[in-house]
Amino acid sequence: MIGCIIQARMNSTRLYGKVLKKLDEKNSVLYYVLKQIQASKLIDKIVVATSELDIDDSIVKVAKKMNVEVFRGSPTDVLDRHYQCAKKYSFDIIVRVTSDNPLNDPRIIDKAIKKMKTGKFDYITTSLLQTFPKGIHVEILSMDVLQKSWKNSSIQYEREHVTPYIYNNSHKFKIYNLVSRKNFSHISFTIDKNNDLKLVRKIISKIKKRPILMEDIIKLLDKEPELLKINKTHNFKRSFSKLNK
Repeated sequence: MIGCIIQARMNSTRLYGKVLKKLDEKNSVLYYVLKQIQASKLIDKIVVATSELDIDDSIVKVAKKMNVEVFRGSPTDVLDRHYQCAKKYSFDIIVRVTSDNPLNDPRIIDKAIKKMKTGKFDYITTSLLQTFPKGIHVEILSMDVLQKSWKNSSIQYEREHVTPYIYNNSHKFKIYNLVSRKNFSHISFTIDKNNDLKLVRKIISKIKKRPILMEDIIKLLDKEPELLKINKTHNFKRSFSKLNK
């Protein structure tokens, strides 16, 4: 089974409660995250993975209202939260996304899933070499690799961020970095600060088509480049020597 685990929490340090901030008159960041992912043609099940803390009860309410299942686990050991969630639902392939990217493109996610289904790779990502806009982000890994990471990750950073063990031990895994035909890494519509919210609200108000695809956003920004002034450019690039092996 191909399962999507959406990592969500309320106590973001940079923008508290961002996952439930409104992006239109009635719908939140989490609503758009879920609606975009639900447009995938290859994901069998979506689960919101949040913490056991009372503060995250509001996330549970939104997910359940949208008929999406919720898994609750450790607030600090996020790797364990993912592993226990994937184990509970018997996922074979895990699609990992975070709840600060409400404009993730379901077509790009499906493209990454197809690459994973070839059986040639252990881990697919869009961000070890950043060419997509920050805001188009997906990671795909097998249950076997998730279990190995869970067993062997020993430092706090790896437990908190789920997948660093994989690319920190690239010699052990077959890794593929999905890249865009053109470099859009100077564009950011991930929700990190208030100005990011303002930009995403503008994008959503101007694009009526659903789901909102990356190509729709790029066309809009080409037509109205002044929108990019709303939020500052996020420099987010990683170099990685053993990609696409």
